[in-house]
Amino acid sequence: MKQVNYTEAQTAQAVQMFKDGAAIEVIAEALGKTAKSIVAKLVREGVYKAKAQAKTETVRKADMAKVIADATGAEAEDLEKLNKMTLTLLVAKFQA
Repeated sequence: MKQVNYTEAQTAQAVQMFKDGAAIEVIAEALGKTAKSIVAKLVREGVYKAKAQAKTETVRKADMAKVIADATGAEAEDLEKLNKMTLTLLVAKFQA
């Protein structure tokens, strides 16, 4: 027989507390659960929506090499062989 992790009363309490604006950590402490468990339960209940993560724009090595090549007259193809961190530092120097 499967052990029940949340009773119906605990589920109802978690949902109500969340709707009333209680922090996840407060709900977790009140129910004796972890914050991750509370979030997972609220997601399954359809009341918690995960926050969208900010997308960062990916800068390609070829684009960075072109910026440096334009500033120095060096060959972009040769510069692309440098690691991304080095290219990032060089771009910062030339754009400053």
